Amino acid sequence: MKSSKYILAISLLALGATSCKKFLDVNTDPDNPNNKNVLVQNRLPWIEHFYQYTSGVTNFRTSCQAGVYYSNSGNPNSFSTTWQCASGNSTTPYQTWFVEVSSNVVDMYNSAQKQGAYHYMAAADVFHALGYMQMLDLYGEMPYTQAGTGNPSPKPDDGKTIYNGCMAKLNEAISLFGKTQDAAAPALATGDLWNGGDVSKWIKMCWGLKARYMLKLSKKAEFNPDSVLYCLSKGPQSIADNIVGPGFNNSTITDYLYGDPVVTNGNFDYAAYGSSNRISQYYYNLLTNMRGSGVTDPRMSKIVPAYMSGVQLDGNGKVASYTWTRAQGVDSYGPAARLLKGGATSIQTPTYAAVNTKITYTIADPTDRANFAAVQIAAGRYDASSSGNNVVVIYKAGSIFVNSTNYLYAGDTIYVNLRSSSVATSGITAQGQTDVSWYPSTAAFNAGVVASTGSFQVRPVSDQEIVTYHEMCFIKAEVYMRKGDAGNAYTAYKAGIQAHMDMMQAKLAQWKAAGYTATNPDMAPMDQNAITAYMASTAVAPGALTMSDIMLQKYVAMGCSIENWNDMRRFNFSAGNIAGFGVVYPGYQRGPLFTGQSQLTGGSPTDPRYWMRRWQLPPVYEINYNSVNTLALNKHAADPNIWSMPVWWDCATDDEYYGYLKN
Repeated sequence: MKSSKYILAISLLALGATSCKKFLDVNTDPDNPNNKNVLVQNRLPWIEHFYQYTSGVTNFRTSCQAGVYYSNSGNPNSFSTTWQCASGNSTTPYQTWFVEVSSNVVDMYNSAQKQGAYHYMAAADVFHALGYMQMLDLYGEMPYTQAGTGNPSPKPDDGKTIYNGCMAKLNEAISLFGKTQDAAAPALATGDLWNGGDVSKWIKMCWGLKARYMLKLSKKAEFNPDSVLYCLSKGPQSIADNIVGPGFNNSTITDYLYGDPVVTNGNFDYAAYGSSNRISQYYYNLLTNMRGSGVTDPRMSKIVPAYMSGVQLDGNGKVASYTWTRAQGVDSYGPAARLLKGGATSIQTPTYAAVNTKITYTIADPTDRANFAAVQIAAGRYDASSSGNNVVVIYKAGSIFVNSTNYLYAGDTIYVNLRSSSVATSGITAQGQTDVSWYPSTAAFNAGVVASTGSFQVRPVSDQEIVTYHEMCFIKAEVYMRKGDAGNAYTAYKAGIQAHMDMMQAKLAQWKAAGYTATNPDMAPMDQNAITAYMASTAVAPGALTMSDIMLQKYVAMGCSIENWNDMRRFNFSAGNIAGFGVVYPGYQRGPLFTGQSQLTGGSPTDPRYWMRRWQLPPVYEINYNSVNTLALNKHAADPNIWSMPVWWDCATDDEYYGYLKN
């Protein structure tokens, strides 16, 4: 926390500098901005942006934990493949929340209070709840009541204190949004990127968050399903009530701290900025075989990326013909044959063959050599000069291929990465705002050869989902199932699937109208007949609903979201020992590359310590510099197996929780 003070000073300067470009106050020096003269209407959009950034890294890394994504990058890979949890995963969400958001939330609240700007005070309360609840979800305990007070070594609070504090902030926000602002106070619309100043949407967002947070208590005796249903009745009622952070691709301005674009979707900045991340086989299977139906979900081609294969170039070096090849998921939970051969992080990033490129593969094993040669012959790449242990392959100009002599890597083109491009990151000057596909090089772009179409939630122009109607429907379905009301549960379950389809269709139609589909068919609307057929298929439970049916459809819809990992913790992943609901996430198990025995010390799936249940506090902040306070609350905060200690809401009783901290 001490080191954060210096970055915080930069943050305040950046915010102040922005405000002074538009507004000059004769009583302040525009060359020396500070937290006293930043206008609340200028502070709010930056809080919204930086929260999206914090949320983006959290969503991505917890999605690796939840099995949505595979990552080839070291730290996220430890979540998605080996489960050997690494402290390198812990720092960024903590740093961006406390440095870029939390302190500014405090200042915005105090400044708005002086002006009678009640709606800005309320917005500050909402971000307080969003951010600190996310920190609770990740770390369990951290500075809370003393955070933002100027204390360089604040004492941490337990999870129960943080949870109750966040709920109190939401209650205050609802009250403040209901008040009429003072006449001189700035209108919320002047600073609100998310809802355009629509107070009714902010209020629905508060109630939706309350429902989400109350659901976390599902293991506890105090869980009240009727209270959740009451909150849902006041939350979002249709996709028109969705609260999202819009993403844009119209600026090369980058964040001063991390150098990432300031106008793009926060999920993009982590899941699809680079070339390391891919759809997992676990997620892919749900999109192609939900409930063992063999039915392909119409959302699949919008979520799972594709690349151009079999490219033929014309005389001008432009694409004349090609085939879209849809990605396969990376299997790190089942047999993991490819990873076992090559290593946990071995999936390779492809490149582009601007000219015919010959590669010689030396393969000693005769079976592997024959199988590899057969694949190359079928693809028309096999070269007759092959002999002995050598298989010679010619990748024709226009090909997307892996530039390596290791034959294990040659087929990695099928694991299409999630990468998408923005004008600030593509490195290709001529790539315009409405082309967000990924090209491995300028030569590939000039030829028109796409190496990835990207994924619906994580493009730079994707909406970052904050609170959505489809999530509310799935919460309602779960709550009714817990109440034993199968009829209402089923209605809400189907409404959730349909709401997610409708949300996607609306966004896809916007992209089509804006011209994105000229280069990327995956950004075009789904076939409405395919949606209708899917809703009538056996991929959607025909009547006898299970909790697994609800949660797996919610899993698909939430995608890149921490809420999937939160839900999996509530149901003990695939242990099948929660309230008679059976195995809720079938197939989610430690994979054959698991090496996390020192972090996840439980002996069986029914042991809570078997699973990833929290993150270690960032060592550079709370372990190294604030260890006395941190260890006084949780004596195990620095232990290797802290990763498997349940947070407060993940425990059935307070005695269980405090037992973990003290014993």
